[in-house]
Amino acid sequence: MASGDFCSPGEGMEILQQVCSKQLPPCNLHEEDLLQNPHFSKLLLSLSQHVDESGLSLSLAKEQAQAWKEVRLHKTTWLRSEILQRVIQELLVDYYVKTQDTDVTSEDKKFHQTLEQRLLVTELTQLLGPSQEREMPPLLGLEKADLLELMPPSEDFVWMRARLPLEVEKQLKKKCFTLLCYHDPNSDSDSETLKAAKVWKLAEVLVGDRQQCQDAKSQQKEQMVLLEKKSATYSQVLLRCLALLQKLLQEHRLKTQSELDRINAQYLEIKCSAMILKLRMEELKILSDTYTAEKVEVHRLIRDRLEGAIRLQEQDMEKSRQVLNTYEVLGEEFDRLVKEYTQLKQATENKRWALQEFSKAYR
Repeated sequence: MASGDFCSPGEGMEILQQVCSKQLPPCNLHEEDLLQNPHFSKLLLSLSQHVDESGLSLSLAKEQAQAWKEVRLHKTTWLRSEILQRVIQELLVDYYVKTQDTDVTSEDKKFHQTLEQRLLVTELTQLLGPSQEREMPPLLGLEKADLLELMPPSEDFVWMRARLPLEVEKQLKKKCFTLLCYHDPNSDSDSETLKAAKVWKLAEVLVGDRQQCQDAKSQQKEQMVLLEKKSATYSQVLLRCLALLQKLLQEHRLKTQSELDRINAQYLEIKCSAMILKLRMEELKILSDTYTAEKVEVHRLIRDRLEGAIRLQEQDMEKSRQVLNTYEVLGEEFDRLVKEYTQLKQATENKRWALQEFSKAYR
């Protein structure tokens, strides 16, 4: 990419995948971030030319590789001496365990005693160290010369040293076979020749297994980085979805609520009408089961007569209401005439009663 150009979407995604995923620490950058900050994208590309996959500069990475090479060399040398010393110590331990169960030959006894004596004197001499470098008095007043006097005879030492490689070889062979049976339990029943052939290739097999484990760890690390990125992306997408749902609820739910209410009201109205019709049908069914055709005809005739009588009464009531309304037009004069008529009628009734009584008395 030129120094004055901006990142296109494809180039931005390529920077995100190659630079951020491999040569820089995991960061949750997206295409939008690179598009909004084009100079930052160019900075990432420039940094990727001066650092390796671990994030170190190229010069520091070279020095680190050289330092690790020297460390591996020193580690290999130390492991060789450490393994040899431990094998010798295991030889002595196995010997003393063997002496508790079975008798040993004089040569074996002489070999192991000479080896143990030589090993102890050598370790004690190393603990004392050079006399010119000590600032404190030696332990128990011993000097290196005092310990050298405890060395086994030179003839025994030469004989022991000549036999030692064979014994060490046997012990290493035993340990290799043990390691082989642990790695491949089916090899336990094989012959020594076949075991030796398998042990010869065991180092390559272990290196391959180790490489597979390292590759699996690298893949796991890459998957973890990818998982973190996908988790961050998923969280952002989920937040956007929640925002869209909230917007839909706020904008569209209120608009459709009135329509939903209207539809619900229509549904309830139709349901109510259906229930009323159903009740009417049940009523008619009960009536049809209760009354016969003759009873229904008689009831119809009775109802017609009653309705006719009601109509006549209503007509009479209407006539009376009209007369009453005519009288009400007269107002207070009508009330006075009604009172006088009532008094005259009562006086007439009294006189009629008196006349009837008088007639009874005369007879």
